[in-house]
Amino acid sequence: MTISQEKGTPLIHQQYTATWQDYIALRDSKAADWRKIAFYQGWLWADMGKEGPNHASFSDLVTAIFFIWAFLHPDEGFQSYGRCLIEQPETQACAPDLVLYKGGNIPKWQSGEPRRISTTRHRLPDLVGEIGDTTLSLDLDEQKQLYASLGIPEYWVIDVKGMRLFGFGLNEAGSYRPIEVSQVLSGLSLLLVEQTLERLTTETNTAAANWFRQQLEI
Repeated sequence: MTISQEKGTPLIHQQYTATWQDYIALRDSKAADWRKIAFYQGWLWADMGKEGPNHASFSDLVTAIFFIWAFLHPDEGFQSYGRCLIEQPETQACAPDLVLYKGGNIPKWQSGEPRRISTTRHRLPDLVGEIGDTTLSLDLDEQKQLYASLGIPEYWVIDVKGMRLFGFGLNEAGSYRPIEVSQVLSGLSLLLVEQTLERLTTETNTAAANWFRQQLEI
């Protein structure tokens, strides 16, 4: 079954009986100007809309939080690849809003390779996240299942309207459980991140990021 529907401004394409070949056709279609795309167990989803100001503001703030943490922990080796397409051929594909690697063996693009991260050549990220502006229910359901199936250790969902952060860590059974402290950004309180997000009600995202930095330096 295929659904194409308007949700505010974005046009959402959703298909529940898709194949990997269907995914490739949509991924490579010159007519389909998708912003985000995902595939998992016959579920094919793409957001054809443009990024809105709220989504962009929150996404840039969380990326700034990653960079501030990296500046204060230079020996841990972080690399951000937000919105990069990740594929496990034939089974899973995704383009998370937030993609963070920690440590060594970070993917590097080589000339002649497809411009995406593939599990046949690269390791998976340590943390991914989604900015839930118009897609919160999907991010907490289908996307969550997708990232758990890939084995990504940590997953964040930002609730734009509620100014909340849902954090999940992968357990030994391969499913996500709620966490209050980041496992990848070792020791970082997710409550502090949430408090930083809340400042967007009255401040710019750069001011909120500066406040976050100040709290870490206290």
